[in-house]
Amino acid sequence: MDIVMSAATNAAGLAKAASLNSRAFVTFLAGNGDYVKGVIGLAKGLRKVRTAYPLVVAVLPDVPEEHRRMLVAQGCIIREIEPVYPPRTRPSSPWLTTSSTTPSSASGRDIYKPIASVYNLVLAMLWRHPENIEVEKVKVVHYCAAGSKPWRYTGKEEHMEREDIKMLVKKWWDIYNDVSLDYRRTESEADRLMAALSKAGAVKYVTAPSAA
Repeated sequence: MDIVMSAATNAAGLAKAASLNSRAFVTFLAGNGDYVKGVIGLAKGLRKVRTAYPLVVAVLPDVPEEHRRMLVAQGCIIREIEPVYPPRTRPSSPWLTTSSTTPSSASGRDIYKPIASVYNLVLAMLWRHPENIEVEKVKVVHYCAAGSKPWRYTGKEEHMEREDIKMLVKKWWDIYNDVSLDYRRTESEADRLMAALSKAGAVKYVTAPSAA
């Protein structure tokens, strides 16, 4: 959130401010394509389930102002980030050599448990492991299969003719088109957080997103 804490901050005040709204959902957006629709759908979906936390959108510099305004209008907090490019002068072979010889951590071994599919449905599971999926109980869907992006959906790609896929695409559009889920600007989540942090003496400076 690009917040620098004052060294003189009272610990109790900081804890109070941090507990107010120190958490957020974060997603990333790049380019001037139509993925902004996916972010808007995510924002409205979170609002539908009455999330307690804001949605922060980390955007690359190539995201146009029009798309940023659309996201701000939906209550998103915009944070611009810079792309990180691999060094052009250093070959990748040293990293590959080191990676193959460095012992891996055993942390989590034998106790790792994946997120239940109800909160992590990858669409391919519907036809690869249908016995493990109860579509009617699913809460979170990843529209990551080829041809499954709702705003590009045609039903012509492989597996996209399935009735369960059609149903999930329709649910996405129902949320996206629901005007009752549009952000109603009163005092934004970000404004409330900044006010609380300032009152607690926790903020030295804050880099604010563009209001454009």
